[in-house]
Amino acid sequence: MKLKKTTIGVSILTATVLAAGAQAEPKTNMMHQWAQGSEAAAIAKLGEMFEAAGGTWEQTAISGHTSNTLAKLRSDVVAGNAPAAVQLKGPEIAEWNATGATANLDDVAAAEGWDDVVAPELTSVMKPTGSWVAAPMNIHRVNWLYSSPKILNELGLEVPATWDEFNAACDAIIEAGYTCIAHGAADWSDATTFDSVVYGMDADLYRRAFQEADVDAMRSQGMIDAFAQLRKMVGYMDDGINGRSWEQSMTMTMTGEAAFFLMGDWTVASANLAGFKEGEDYLCNQTPVNWGGNGFILNADSVVFFNQNDPDYVEGQKLLASTIMSPEFQVTFNVAKGSIPSRTDVDLSVGGFTQCQQQGLADLKASVDEGTLVRSMAHNMTVLQKYRGAMMEVITEFVADDSITPEEAANQLADAVELQG
Repeated sequence: MKLKKTTIGVSILTATVLAAGAQAEPKTNMMHQWAQGSEAAAIAKLGEMFEAAGGTWEQTAISGHTSNTLAKLRSDVVAGNAPAAVQLKGPEIAEWNATGATANLDDVAAAEGWDDVVAPELTSVMKPTGSWVAAPMNIHRVNWLYSSPKILNELGLEVPATWDEFNAACDAIIEAGYTCIAHGAADWSDATTFDSVVYGMDADLYRRAFQEADVDAMRSQGMIDAFAQLRKMVGYMDDGINGRSWEQSMTMTMTGEAAFFLMGDWTVASANLAGFKEGEDYLCNQTPVNWGGNGFILNADSVVFFNQNDPDYVEGQKLLASTIMSPEFQVTFNVAKGSIPSRTDVDLSVGGFTQCQQQGLADLKASVDEGTLVRSMAHNMTVLQKYRGAMMEVITEFVADDSITPEEAANQLADAVELQG
């Protein structure tokens, strides 16, 4: 659906915010973990728009794991110096909201009609107790399979739709002398792959194990089977994964060195930034599912706002929230990030969105209709970080150590979660 003509632009929102703030001069310091590549370029656009709307922009980029950002945030809050805005998502939003530290955005949300335009899958996450405390920036799809047209065409292969088809394709690809799966050694990358494996083999198991942290589900035969599939996939990877970044893994598929790459849609942004062409250098399809239909593993970036005493920062929060939720930013940011807008009234057929992004939106809607939508464990959208971290450690150890059996891994997964209490 195209943007409505009645949509208020950032400039009008800015005037409203400034009028409400009287003498306050809006400013912010946003804490996030987008320190490089297409992600850094995307967040830079937010800063540019915030400043163009009259605000003073500062940012604190925390490189590395989500746990690094959370550690810095906890330290600042304990010291009485809570940041004005922080990139957080999933259960962490609810956890911080429960402490009473988050700011209430209901006035801004009501004035701008957020409830009418934000994707329903996100509203409960942004409003953990009924009030808006966070502004969603986008919707990412985690379960994308990127394929090399060069290799598939040479070998006469189709993009696999099931895991059996995937394994058969990999056997043929390895036989032909190519690497089947491009992969890098990082715990979140291993977990991203396992997200798609568990989900594609049994969506109900995924919900019970990864969304509800059901340890019985983790010890089940279904989870053992999923680890067995992951073991096969490790065998389809090359020996150079240690120290390889996800961008380097992506390039292996884009250049025809490897056939497949499993990663979220931020890959689209990085591939385009590197000059690779969709349809020519890579294809994008959902990762295999044994149950048919459309699948969507959802990840979403959002900005959570923390209580402030300085009027300038309070007004900066209002301006930043308005900027994030403006259709202009949602287009600019998501074209740069490879994701799709959190607003449902943005037309993806214009503005520079790729066919992969447009397909992602279509698949999201189909997944909602079919009841197959899930949120991503690997990307911190389901269980608390302590459970996620424990599970990721088990998954990564399994990838690195082929002496661990699938049965042992399933039990270790459950044990790790139980130890967290």
